[in-house]
Amino acid sequence: MDISVIVPLKNEEESLPELAAWIARVMQENNYSYEVWMVDDGSTDESWEVIRQLSTENRNIKGIKFQRNYGKSAALNEGFRKAQGDVVITMDADLQDSPDEIPGLYKMIKEDGFDLVSGWKKVRYDNTLTKNIPSKLFNWATVKMSGIQLHDFNCGLKSYKNKVVKTIEVYGEMHRYIPVIAKWSGFRKIGEKVVEHRKRKYGTTKFGLERFVNGFLDLASITFVGRFGKRPMHFFGALGTLFFFVGFLIAVYLSIEKIFYLQYKMTERPIFFLAMLLLIIGSQLFLTGFLAEMMNRNAPERNAYLVEETLER
Repeated sequence: MDISVIVPLKNEEESLPELAAWIARVMQENNYSYEVWMVDDGSTDESWEVIRQLSTENRNIKGIKFQRNYGKSAALNEGFRKAQGDVVITMDADLQDSPDEIPGLYKMIKEDGFDLVSGWKKVRYDNTLTKNIPSKLFNWATVKMSGIQLHDFNCGLKSYKNKVVKTIEVYGEMHRYIPVIAKWSGFRKIGEKVVEHRKRKYGTTKFGLERFVNGFLDLASITFVGRFGKRPMHFFGALGTLFFFVGFLIAVYLSIEKIFYLQYKMTERPIFFLAMLLLIIGSQLFLTGFLAEMMNRNAPERNAYLVEETLER
């Protein structure tokens, strides 16, 4: 199979028929074999009934219905598990991503050899204050921390080699950082393509300003896990050793003052409490690193979602 399209969605009943017809037209024009996985992330409207009808009309359209809302990352992760295409393409369901970009994204993976290609909505129709400015700040910070030179990490329109989506794991709110996750997994040929950004035709946005706060926290988490996930002792152990060593030096200094210079009231000095604090914190950090080395970072239930129904032929 040439292409798997993953469409995470919540409450997009109006846009789904138009999106499905548009994808089918592009696939037929380019003679691609394909499948479309529409992942319903706990919709409260008639989205699932629309997906069910679309699946009946077009056997290439398949669906996954979550029992409740888990978030976009969970929807993508489940879609990645199901994807069979050589190239996997993700796009949003609100028609702001154009299916006409599919051939170009497919070519960059199959012919140009990229592992992952991220869309860049160079011209946007979002609110400048609430979306564009925070997005630019968010992307700037991500570039600085990850070293990946992309303009739009949060663009939902991306293409991947199948091997990439079968290797990476997306959870929490990590969908914004899939290129970072891919890089830490060893996929370093990451490209970018300018794509069309269309005005929203139906419904309202599902994301608020809180996504940027959560985004920066997730970036810190990914950066730590990517660098130290397999060797936490290198992080906690190094910090613990540093704190303990400084505390130990202060304790030695105070001991010399007491023994050789007969200084009194040593335990009333602020520096004494600083030494004790550093020794305790250093010991705790070292033990944290030791315990982290012994624990399995990947809890088995972390990506277990309640799937109510699946449409697949």
